[in-house]
Amino acid sequence: MDVPNVTYRPKKIRWVAYPVAGAVVVLFTVLSFGLHGSAGFSNSGSFQRGDQAAMIGLGILIGLGVLTFLRPRVVANAEGIKVRNVVGGYDLPWSVVRKVRFDRNSPWAQLELHDEEQISIHALQAADKDYAVEGVRELRRLHAAAVDA
Repeated sequence: MDVPNVTYRPKKIRWVAYPVAGAVVVLFTVLSFGLHGSAGFSNSGSFQRGDQAAMIGLGILIGLGVLTFLRPRVVANAEGIKVRNVVGGYDLPWSVVRKVRFDRNSPWAQLELHDEEQISIHALQAADKDYAVEGVRELRRLHAAAVDA
């Protein structure tokens, strides 16, 4: 029987990351228009259009940095699980996973491997409450089916 992929991404972080990234870009753009005249230091020159453009570019880069918090994703099926966190990722068969954990005070779910290593699943965050619990239950179901097979 072919089991389709299940995919989970964090939900509430999207409500925060998009507005914050936009606000950073707007803030740096507004600040860039305030850059004119002398730099305030003796014999140091004055601000130019390039300085304004650099300030806007810096705001865009910081905004993109904020958006990297939207990167986490977990995709699982009967064969294994792919975890992509903010930094790094894992592609594991279910045979190396001992259990899927979501401890009471943990900020996100975790995979406990047979070699005692633990891998965080940033896509299933405690802030997402029922959505995260549903995701963990589905991952546990897929894991149990793969182990029993």
